[in-house]
Amino acid sequence: MEITEVRIFLKDSPDKKLKAYATVTFDNAFVVRNIKVIEGTKGLFIAMPSRKIKQPCVKCNFKNEARSKYCNQCGSQLPFVAAPVGQEVNSAANEQKDIAHPITQSFRDYLQKRVLEAYEQEKVRPSGV
Repeated sequence: MEITEVRIFLKDSPDKKLKAYATVTFDNAFVVRNIKVIEGTKGLFIAMPSRKIKQPCVKCNFKNEARSKYCNQCGSQLPFVAAPVGQEVNSAANEQKDIAHPITQSFRDYLQKRVLEAYEQEKVRPSGV
């Protein structure tokens, strides 16, 4: 699979960890949007697009965000959901699920390299071009 285009959308606030969003086209046929470029403690990395995990209310079946204590529809108290063994209960990773992601480490490395290269080029590019 070949990456045929990478578009970078820089974020304005330089003091935040989120530096940009990327849209990546594969084989001129498939697009993945909202790949995040993030400044971590060990440098830049990419985070794949994700969505918040929902849990249904046992009373009204309304889907509430994970770790909610009360239902946003009916106000009932939601059951406590324990994290799987070896995972922290309050971890932010337990609240998000990737929509799309690389299967192999080698493809993840390839994708990250191409997105970060495009990000560096976009940073030095004159505004309005």
